[in-house]
Amino acid sequence: MPADPQRQFAIEIVNRLVEEGYEAYWAGGCVRDFLLGDKPKDYDVATNALPLDIRRIFGQRKTLAVGESFGVIVVLGPSKEAGMIEVATFRSDGNYLDGRHPESIEFCSAQEDAKRRDYTINGMFFDPRNNQVLDYVGGQEDLKAGRIRAIGNPVERMTEDKLRMLRAVRFTARFGFDLDEQTAQGIRRMASEIEVVSRERISQELRLILAHPNRMLAVQLLESLQLLFPIFPVLESLWKPEVAEVIHQMLLAQQSDSFELAMAILLSVVIENETNSEAVLNQFCRDLKLSNSEIETIHWLLIHRHALKDANRLPLHQLKPLLINPNCELLLEWMHIAAKVQNSKSTDVDFCREYLNKTSKETLAPPPLVTGQDLIQAGLKPGPDFANLLKRVRNAQLDEQIATREEGLTLIGLSEND
Repeated sequence: MPADPQRQFAIEIVNRLVEEGYEAYWAGGCVRDFLLGDKPKDYDVATNALPLDIRRIFGQRKTLAVGESFGVIVVLGPSKEAGMIEVATFRSDGNYLDGRHPESIEFCSAQEDAKRRDYTINGMFFDPRNNQVLDYVGGQEDLKAGRIRAIGNPVERMTEDKLRMLRAVRFTARFGFDLDEQTAQGIRRMASEIEVVSRERISQELRLILAHPNRMLAVQLLESLQLLFPIFPVLESLWKPEVAEVIHQMLLAQQSDSFELAMAILLSVVIENETNSEAVLNQFCRDLKLSNSEIETIHWLLIHRHALKDANRLPLHQLKPLLINPNCELLLEWMHIAAKVQNSKSTDVDFCREYLNKTSKETLAPPPLVTGQDLIQAGLKPGPDFANLLKRVRNAQLDEQIATREEGLTLIGLSEND
């Protein structure tokens, strides 16, 4: 098996720093993943070399001082495959005034650095030169026990960065671990303070949580830790036990990694029960700082959640635009999930898939037979009736009742010579 270029680059960085007389180790999540036997998605290096030393060793042109005030220097790899690696100086943090950033930092030892991190499984170091784990916080023991536990006092850790409450949910669900009870109590105590975290950071965590196969476990954790309603206030008045159970089962049955589908499933209780629900959900998604694309997909799924019911009886001019929509596959998945949860047959899904398999894209979405320009050339003046006339022709075309421009014009009382 060929060597992983980023892993090799991370080893080379450690070697170079040690050759220059410094301590250097892999740090954080990459150590956790390595010990679990998973391939780290990226590598971080921690060292007692100061930021200026790091830039001197690797060169100004090969380094970026993106987090120098926090002791973090990015070292650029020799290739695109090697990527870039954050090299951070061991540090201890002063008081956190904004629930995210320390007021001050002090450079320190590896042991002190470990104690400022969030969870024990993320607080270990690894020396790739000697194949040795440096664990000052009990991370190996918690990893073996399948436990997520805050380093030190949980309330202090959460106070430093309140997003850590949501990260606890993500790690616990992602790995299928247990959440340490003292840590859970600390999160419940502070749950309402998640609201001070920026919406952008919350939505970043939600994307990771809801795109993961263990999304149902994560939502149950959000409930038990009293985080669900501070994050999803639109659900609070509607979240009854029987509703929650259906949502849980749907999230469990979801096979794709679609964040948008999981969000639509969660928010479906609003569209089913809330007056003015479209406006409420649109505002909620915008407040959460979701992208326009995400909002459009979630909205489309919610609005069309029942649109393919009795699909075999739908007029083709209604069926075809739904099937050709880029989000149709997610809608069909949702319909399949709903049928499974309700213990019913997914007849509509089967019909739609069969129709899609035997129907060309040209048949599903053919070029319009008649355009606005055709109506103008026929002597009509642009106005409100244009849209109705064009829609009438388009529907007849999709219903496969007409196949030529002349037939389209004739349908609305015009002809080629008009």
